[in-house]
Amino acid sequence: MGVAELSAVLWRERQLLELLLFKLEEEQLVLSSGRSRWLGHATREVEQVLDQIRTAELGRAMEADAAAAELGLEPGAGLLAMAKAAPEPWNDLLASHREAFAALTTQIQGVAHGNRDLLATSHRAAQETLLSLQETVQTYDPRGTASAGSATAQLIDESF
Repeated sequence: MGVAELSAVLWRERQLLELLLFKLEEEQLVLSSGRSRWLGHATREVEQVLDQIRTAELGRAMEADAAAAELGLEPGAGLLAMAKAAPEPWNDLLASHREAFAALTTQIQGVAHGNRDLLATSHRAAQETLLSLQETVQTYDPRGTASAGSATAQLIDESF
């Protein structure tokens, strides 16, 4: 039955969206801590889950078209249309999938927006720090004595 296969794919995609939300919240914790050591790892994990979601979306599109045809709908029909056309208990299940996707999408957008704000704040702070260092950096001349930094000597942390 096409609707059963679609439901299985939707469950998998919901699990991936929940994992994405978790990974984004992990990333937010790293950003909030002010310690950037694990930020690259956290960002890579988010990207890996996004790749898995993209792959799952392709499978969902194929299963959704098959389920739509089984329900007498045009290919590309949305979950709401399929829920309305599906018999019991599939109608309720498809409607609950749709509601869960909407809720997860809203939560993911909120956390992702918060992460972008934290990154922007960290970036501004790093820039301000670098600007303040330009006037106070102490370097050593060829004789080994401390001298005021010149315009060519700058300390840059590339991790920002």
